[in-house]
Amino acid sequence: MTIKITRRVALALSLAALTTPARAQDKITLRMSTPASETDQRTIALASVFAPAVADFATYVPHYNASLIAQNAELEAIASGDLEMSITSAQELAQFFNEFSIFATGYVHQSAAHQVAVFNDPLMDPFKKKVEDELGVKLLAVMYLGRRHVNLRQSRAERNVMTPADLAGVNLRMPGTDAWQFLGRALGANPTPMAFTEIYTALQTGSVDGQDNPLPTVVDAKFFEVTKQVALTSHLVDLNYIAFSKAVWDKLTPAQQAVVQQAAEAAAESGRQKQLAKEEELVAFLQAQGLDIYEPNLKAFREHVQAQYIGSDFAKSWPAGVLEKINALGN
Repeated sequence: MTIKITRRVALALSLAALTTPARAQDKITLRMSTPASETDQRTIALASVFAPAVADFATYVPHYNASLIAQNAELEAIASGDLEMSITSAQELAQFFNEFSIFATGYVHQSAAHQVAVFNDPLMDPFKKKVEDELGVKLLAVMYLGRRHVNLRQSRAERNVMTPADLAGVNLRMPGTDAWQFLGRALGANPTPMAFTEIYTALQTGSVDGQDNPLPTVVDAKFFEVTKQVALTSHLVDLNYIAFSKAVWDKLTPAQQAVVQQAAEAAAESGRQKQLAKEEELVAFLQAQGLDIYEPNLKAFREHVQAQYIGSDFAKSWPAGVLEKINALGN
């Protein structure tokens, strides 16, 4: 009887070791904090593509609308071990590494495909390595946020924006980093720093005259309810990076690292294609809401903006030859 019981116990223990609950205990938790909403194409892509792909060994836990970590504090949270993932921008990275301002410069990226070509080119290797070594953040993939345009409370009849001179005196909400504020001035506006979550009310009350974002964000955040026009300046083909904790990455097996990398790239591609399709549809939608949608003199804007960067402190931080390499990838 003793032998029989021992065998039963041993069998039970063996079976228990193979059950899902036991394996689940070994899963890592990947908290992702972002100021974006859960209906944003980037966050949808991560939840629908990235999360299932890593589910065997990781539990993906998203936090939207800056509900976990304040906007612009995510990278520091990853560095300190208080967060595993975020969606970060070149502008945010430029706060830590001045050379990243090149990727936040007006009219540098030419398209969504150009962004991917730049991110995957060897020219990015020193940028990625520096972020890993000095901040403990691994940049997994580039996400297409969209072409940023100027969105104003005034109608076109009240303010017709055809050149940078037409933005003189406009209090244009821009994120608070130096790179964003410089771009706002380069456009000819008076950039006003403000958290994303405060924009709608500021537009509604007139605390700011306008804001700049891609069309999907204008719709997703319902800015069209409190604005009257969009000048299609396309001044920034905007991007985000999927940022991942290097400390967590180093604890993964090579096979798990490959899955995470592939999942991030697949999520970025999914979000990219949906964002591009959505942009195509939204001009008609916004016009139906009563907004004036038009294209200004892009040549005048491009020349004016790029001229502002020449000789600036931002340009001084750019590694020699990188801008030329970026331009060549777009040809």
